[in-house]
Amino acid sequence: MSKMTALFSNLNVINVGLEFFKDDISKQQAPVTHVNWQPIAGGNTKVITALDKLAQPEIAQKIEAANEEAVNRIIKSHPVLVGYERAIDVVPGMTKTTILHAGPPICWDDMNGPMRGAVTGALIFEGLAANLDEAFKLAASGEITFSPCHEHDCVGSMAGVTSASMYMHVVKNMTYGNVAYTNLSEQMAKILRMGANDESVVERLIWMRDVLGPMLKAAMDKAEPIDLRLMLAQALHMGDECHNRNNAGTALLSQALTPLILETEFSIKEKREVFDFIASSDYFSGPTWMAMCKCALDAGHGVEHSTVVTTMARNGVEFGIRVSGMKGFTWFTGPAQKVIGPLFAGFKPEDSGLDIGDSAITETYGIGGFAMATAPAIVALVGGTVNEAIDYSIQMDEITTAKNPNVTIPLLNFKGISSGIDIRKVIETGILPIINTAIAHKEPGVGMIGCGITNPPVECFEKAIIAFANKF
Repeated sequence: MSKMTALFSNLNVINVGLEFFKDDISKQQAPVTHVNWQPIAGGNTKVITALDKLAQPEIAQKIEAANEEAVNRIIKSHPVLVGYERAIDVVPGMTKTTILHAGPPICWDDMNGPMRGAVTGALIFEGLAANLDEAFKLAASGEITFSPCHEHDCVGSMAGVTSASMYMHVVKNMTYGNVAYTNLSEQMAKILRMGANDESVVERLIWMRDVLGPMLKAAMDKAEPIDLRLMLAQALHMGDECHNRNNAGTALLSQALTPLILETEFSIKEKREVFDFIASSDYFSGPTWMAMCKCALDAGHGVEHSTVVTTMARNGVEFGIRVSGMKGFTWFTGPAQKVIGPLFAGFKPEDSGLDIGDSAITETYGIGGFAMATAPAIVALVGGTVNEAIDYSIQMDEITTAKNPNVTIPLLNFKGISSGIDIRKVIETGILPIINTAIAHKEPGVGMIGCGITNPPVECFEKAIIAFANKF
C-alpha cells in the first residue's frame, strides 16, 4: 500500500455545510458525521454588523449588567391571584367600545379569519350588534377601538379578544407591585378565542359573565391571595408544562378555589354548573399561567441596555416581540408562521390558520414549549417524540441568560427553567424559541382544529438587533 493510499484509508469524515456531500460519502460505506453549520445571521451583513457592535467590550459589559438586572426581576417576581373583576372595571384604557386582541397592533382590514370571528362574536355578546352581519359592519365602521392586550397589562389566548363585560383574572406581583390581567377560559374547541361565534358560543359567554365570573369574584373577595408561582412549580412537578397541558394546574387551582366557592351565596345548582364547567377541560388554569407570566415579565421590561425578550405574541398575521431595553410598546415583527402538528379528524393542513395568540408569554417566561421535558404526555397532543420534548428543554438554555430556581424540571436533575431569551444568542446560534400551541381554522366561525409546534420568524430578532445597535 502506497503512503498516499494509506493516508486516505480508514477515514472518519466530518462534513460541514452542504448535506449532500455527507450522502455521497455514506454511499461509499465510509463513516461520516454531519455538522449542520451555517453563517451567523444567514450572512445578513446588517445584522452581523449590529452583532459586532454589541460585542464591543464597553457595550457588551453594559448589556450583561442590564440582562442580569432584567432576569433577576423576572425570577424574583412573585405573582399571586388576588381576584376576578370585569374588564371595564380594572383594565387600563378599557371602554365599552374597546376590543383588545392578541399580538402586535393590527387593524380590522388586516385581521385573519379567527380574529374576525372572535371580534364579531364579542360585539354580539356585548349587545353592540344583533347578528353577525351587523357585527361585521360595526367592526369595519371605525367606531370600535382595537388595541393589543399587551398594551393594557393583559394577555389573551389565541385571538385574545377581550371586551368590557368579560371577567378577568387579577394577578399582582408581590415583589414589584405591577398587575396583569387575562380573561377566563371558555375551555376548548368551539369557542370565541378560536374564532367560533355562533349562538352557543355567545350563550356560554353570557353564562360566564352572569354566573362563573361573579362566583369567582365572590370567592376571592373574602380570600387570601393564591400563590401562583408556588402552584406553577407544583404543576410542573406533576407533569404539566402549563401552556397546553394543564391537568395538574387545573386540579391545583380548582382545589384552592373550591372551598371559597362553597362559601359564596350562589345556589347549589349554580355551583354545580361551575364545577361541571371546570371539570369539562383541563385548560381552565391555562389563562391563569399566562397572566402570571405576563406579571413577572412586565417587571423585567424597561431595563436600559437589556437584550432580554419580555414579550412574544402573535395576531395571526404577524409575530411580534418586545425587548426589555426598548422601553414602551416598541414591537419588532415578522410574518406569523405555520403550526405543525396533529389535526382533528376531518381537517387538512390547508384548513389551518397561522400562529396566533398571546399564550407564547408562557414560553417567554420559560414554561410551555421550553418546559416540555416536564410533560412527556404533551407529545400526544402537539406531535413529536418524548426525546424531542426533552431536547427542547435542554436546547433553550443556549438562547437564554439564566435558569429560574423557583420553577424546576425534575427529569433534568431539577434544572431551573430556561429564563431570559437574549436576542443576541438567538441570532448567534440560529436557534429560535420553541412554542407549542393550538391551531385555529383559518375561517371565522369554526374554532380549534388541532395543536402543534412552531417558532417565531427570525425577522423579529434581526430587526431587534439592528434597532438595539442603533441606540449606541
